Amino acid sequence: MNAPAPAQPESTLSPIDALLSRVSVSPRMLTDPGPTDPQIDLILDAALRAPDHGNLKPSRFILIRGEARQRFADLAVAALHQREPDPPEALIEKFRSWPRTVPVIVAVVANVRAGHKIPEIEQILSAGAAAMNILNAAHALGFAAMWVTGPNAYDPVVLRGLGLAESDKLIGFVGIGTPTNNVRPVLRKVDRQAFVSEW
Repeated sequence: MNAPAPAQPESTLSPIDALLSRVSVSPRMLTDPGPTDPQIDLILDAALRAPDHGNLKPSRFILIRGEARQRFADLAVAALHQREPDPPEALIEKFRSWPRTVPVIVAVVANVRAGHKIPEIEQILSAGAAAMNILNAAHALGFAAMWVTGPNAYDPVVLRGLGLAESDKLIGFVGIGTPTNNVRPVLRKVDRQAFVSEW
């Protein structure tokens, strides 16, 4: 007899409230607890619902958590030293510290199929949409998150260290956790009219 499936966490926000209230929270302001394994599964299931022309499923997700965070910090610092012969100590500490404090980092990768009838840009955009779904799903589950890039997202040392192929594109790193002091930034109203026109 099969055991019953574990209960899945439910969002406390309506879908539209989640979209309208999501904000990015700096990785320096993220701490434990992070999402549980069932919550990570839900977040990645949402990521895989991103638009995907040709059903290529170009998105790949590398989870960096637990002890792997220290290895990733070491990789980031090693890459920094190769880019800059004598980097400032503050920059070294920045690259070393944030991976060790963020509970879960998701490296989002576009597994690009070169020469396919689906243009490469559309494969990359699909992975970008997956990253956005990660942010929205994390927020809907009560966590804070931020999508970051920076030089390590494009550094060949980092890309090889993560096991990426030459054709892969690293979309960025999404850090997920609980905001320090459980305080979320104040929402800023965006002037919608500044971005909209009629044709």
